[in-house]
Amino acid sequence: MDNLSLFISIPASVAFFIPIVSRKFRWFPDMAGTVTTFVVFLLSLLTLNHETVYKMGGWPAPYGIVFVLDGFSCMMLVIVNLIAFLAAMFSVEYIEKFYTSKLRYYSLLLLVVTGVNGTILTGDLFNLFVFLELALVASYALVGFGCTSRNLEASFKYLAVNLLASYFIFMGIALLYGKFGSLNMAELSRIFSTAASDEVVVFAIILLLVGLGTKSAIVPFHGWVADTYTSAPAPVSAILAGMIIKALGIYVLIRLAYNIFGVTPLLSTIFVYTGTISIMVGVLMALGQWNFKRLLAYHSISQMGYIVLAFGIGTPLAILGGIFHILNHSLFKSLLFLNAGSVEYETDERDLKKMGFLAKKMPVTAASSLIASFSISGIPPFNGFWSKFLIIVAAVEADKPVFALWAVIGSILTLASFSKIQRYAFFGKGELFNEENLKNVNEVPAMMRISMIVLAISCTFAGLLLLGGTNGIFGPVVDAIYGGQSPYITRILGQ
Repeated sequence: MDNLSLFISIPASVAFFIPIVSRKFRWFPDMAGTVTTFVVFLLSLLTLNHETVYKMGGWPAPYGIVFVLDGFSCMMLVIVNLIAFLAAMFSVEYIEKFYTSKLRYYSLLLLVVTGVNGTILTGDLFNLFVFLELALVASYALVGFGCTSRNLEASFKYLAVNLLASYFIFMGIALLYGKFGSLNMAELSRIFSTAASDEVVVFAIILLLVGLGTKSAIVPFHGWVADTYTSAPAPVSAILAGMIIKALGIYVLIRLAYNIFGVTPLLSTIFVYTGTISIMVGVLMALGQWNFKRLLAYHSISQMGYIVLAFGIGTPLAILGGIFHILNHSLFKSLLFLNAGSVEYETDERDLKKMGFLAKKMPVTAASSLIASFSISGIPPFNGFWSKFLIIVAAVEADKPVFALWAVIGSILTLASFSKIQRYAFFGKGELFNEENLKNVNEVPAMMRISMIVLAISCTFAGLLLLGGTNGIFGPVVDAIYGGQSPYITRILGQ
């Protein structure tokens, strides 16, 4: 799989083709969105255990635009395109019930996929910014897709905060270009590895860290998350949690920190402390929530904290745990948002206090929600346990037992929070639903169930991917990150 431009050209082409065809064939948006995301997911699987540099127009770096495929970008491609496919499949029935314009919905979804794939693959800072903004602009529209006052308010907050973050990122890129005269990430990495930083460079790095920290939903830049995730359509919330903050936030942050700037002790310390604070702030805010989706939103902040903590520790074991937690969070958090969407689909409710006894009428939703709850809480043998275990052990080995303790406490509080979901939504008596008035509640349609089942199975067996440790399937990913600047420079510039 050497033609990396297909990850951008295929979803972008179909996104613009859908409105042309869909006015005559109303079934076309569903088919086009689902099939296209499935095809792109299959292409991402073909990149496994493969590295390449794709030169646009045949121009080599640093003079031309290049797309870079290594272990890290390969893993991210597989994750985001899997979530995009399952969200698109879930959307077929969900959007039919709650919304009207499917052609616009699937066009926007495919534009998000285009932007996310471009952000992951690009080896150029300016094109990274362009792809990042393409995905964000499309996601702004998806968050406000229902056009209710709640949707539009959340979309505006999402837009305002992330536009400011994008301004910081753009200014950071502009300062680096003005200083070094290059936008190629490998060229900049070579300069950083040999030249001492001055005030301009330090300021540019701070701007980039603030902008990307906002897009990663890290405390204290997390204020947009709760309203955005709560108000968006359920499959869009799954995309935001499973794709957007991973690819546009965490991935870019880690790529720049490890492969471009080089991780310094100060940067590692910042990651460790912000990660730990995010773990605790997110889970404590989630404990008091009764809105199903809002509770899940705060847990995204907490779980991002585990990832940032892992990369702050920076040992191979910690990086392995952080990488695995990126995958795991995409799986279990996307599943939880689809569970919330399924409950809303049948009950029109998000308030946990009003739910109850839903396990009897919605067994697939209840079972998959239980699996996802165990996974995010770090209960063995589900996938979330293994990544959290690696991060905690790595913290102890790195002589940071206090941070390991906070990670354990965060996981215990997470279990308490999700016990509340299971108790009130699925297995207990609520204020609105009881055994007598559940006659009109049924399990969701087949395509929605399939998406949840696939994710639930993945959460159950994904721990097997850790076989071999740093020499296993995640070995190339660890090498791409832990290797730092030199392998990245050599891979692209050949020197």
